[in-house]
Amino acid sequence: MGTLLRGKRNRLLAALRDSDLHRIDPYLVELSPPLGEVIYEAGEDIKFLFFPTTAAVSMLYVLESGESTEVALIGREGVVGVPLFLGHATSTTRAVILCAGGLLQMPADFAMEEFRRGAALQNLLLRFTKVLFTQVAQTAVANRHYTLRQQLCRWLLLSLDRCDDNELKMTQQLIAEMLGVRREGVTEAARELQDLGMIRYRRGHITVVDRPAMERCAGECYSVVRADYASLPGT
Repeated sequence: MGTLLRGKRNRLLAALRDSDLHRIDPYLVELSPPLGEVIYEAGEDIKFLFFPTTAAVSMLYVLESGESTEVALIGREGVVGVPLFLGHATSTTRAVILCAGGLLQMPADFAMEEFRRGAALQNLLLRFTKVLFTQVAQTAVANRHYTLRQQLCRWLLLSLDRCDDNELKMTQQLIAEMLGVRREGVTEAARELQDLGMIRYRRGHITVVDRPAMERCAGECYSVVRADYASLPGT
């Protein structure tokens, strides 16, 4: 596939000039990791940046006990590996494929060369970092002040936005691990949403039926994130 088309499948890279896309193309490798694959483990050196094209990546903070909670979700609007160009070459989170699909892999040394150019890619990476911080901050607020039903609404919407679908294929156990709660709590919250006509849940398939109602339930901890991401080029 041509250079230009490959880069433009990620919205962040698509905002670059054609000349920049042609320069970075030889350093991009297309990958298609399956659901659940770990592309970074917490504490590992960051050897690559990953630019999702159709995949979505969950960033998890892992406790010493092995328990984990999702702190951010990244799709084709962004890049996985932010600590690298902030001067920290070690991952602080585990990065797991939430929605199977495509990624563009860029070597860390080349990424840093491009970043130090101080040109368009540097600006885009820093702009994405700002909106990623917004998502992390709003996740912290939601975890502290939201009911589990509100948290589930918010998480489902953020996931759907990055998986480009109206249906998610995942178990309640996986959702519980993402939210850092008990599976029984997710079961009850999902039942409430289904009874209210917001979702339809069947055998690991969750379909949003009433998105406006979901957005009202998710509140500002979703709407603030969505508005901030809408400010990125190409979104």
